[in-house]
Amino acid sequence: MGQNLLAGRAVTLNMEGFSYAELGERFGSKHVLEWGTLPIVVLNLEQAPNILSAYIHTYIKEEIKEEGVVRKVEPFLRFLEIAGIYNAQQINKDNIAREAKVPRSTVDIYFSILEDTLLGHFLPAFRPEVKVRERAHPKFYWFDPGVARGAANLLFDPPNDLWLGRSLETYLLHELRVYNHVSGKNRPLSFYCTPRQSEIDFVIETRKRTSQNKVHVVCVEAKYSKNWNRAWEKPMRALASEGKLIVEKMVAVYLGDIPYHFDGLDVLPLKAFLDQLFKGKIF
Repeated sequence: MGQNLLAGRAVTLNMEGFSYAELGERFGSKHVLEWGTLPIVVLNLEQAPNILSAYIHTYIKEEIKEEGVVRKVEPFLRFLEIAGIYNAQQINKDNIAREAKVPRSTVDIYFSILEDTLLGHFLPAFRPEVKVRERAHPKFYWFDPGVARGAANLLFDPPNDLWLGRSLETYLLHELRVYNHVSGKNRPLSFYCTPRQSEIDFVIETRKRTSQNKVHVVCVEAKYSKNWNRAWEKPMRALASEGKLIVEKMVAVYLGDIPYHFDGLDVLPLKAFLDQLFKGKIF
């Protein structure tokens, strides 16, 4: 049967994983960062490592091998583990090609497979000025912290603080994407790498640049810590002071219990940030 896809009759909707708003009382920062938010994992936390291991192997078997998506499975398996380890980091595909022992063009194909199967997303680097060449590689984020851990083959090792910090970023990007979609705002998301190689985890473009107006953004920085260090504010404040754009809001997210406000910057516990996000108070 033919399909009529005339403008106005075709609408694309994205299905995402469970969000904070859906988890309700089941939300807990520890299990979200360690094991993710797949429904079957949330309902069976004691079996999380085995469930996520089965998830990865089922994906490989059914989606990759049986569907013939790649010609050889072994190189893809090597790539998958490397991509898991590099979750929430800038991606240099030449380096990954060397580590996976495959051509650079094959790495491009493999990442396309992860994107096409909705297992991950690239987050581009933000450019304050149109004429400035992008200096930073994009970051790659898996759609779920637990799945990233499974791909990296780290399910049966205790996660360290560095890994959990990247899990926090991964989870926050998931929530930002969900809210951005369900609210209908569809604002561009990116990260910013300063000239001194410091980073702002998320830059949300709330108003486009025009010939007469500067771009408007909201900056969000996440830290896996129960104590806030004010030195972590410097990249956001530096961007705001440059005058190239309008920083409407600066927000920091951490794992402490006390919210703070420091000269135009809000420091929020994770749960408080998520509450404000879904109430439309972040952007």
